[in-house]
Amino acid sequence: MDVNNNGINDNTELRARGNWNEIKGQAKQKWGNLTDDDMHYDEGKQDEWFGRLQEKTGETMDDIKNWFQRTF
Repeated sequence: MDVNNNGINDNTELRARGNWNEIKGQAKQKWGNLTDDDMHYDEGKQDEWFGRLQEKTGETMDDIKNWFQRTF
């Protein structure tokens, strides 16, 4: 289920919120140019956040979302 229509399964999102520091570290390892500021997430601004990650990594938004789903 995807209650907030952000393209990420709700169970994946809940696990991610619980392990945010671990997730940030793994994302920064995968995409070495990400900073703590890039990984700052504001509730309700998923599209802006994914857009920022897309700009920094050069990946598509779908690829980034898929990585988060596979990883967590």
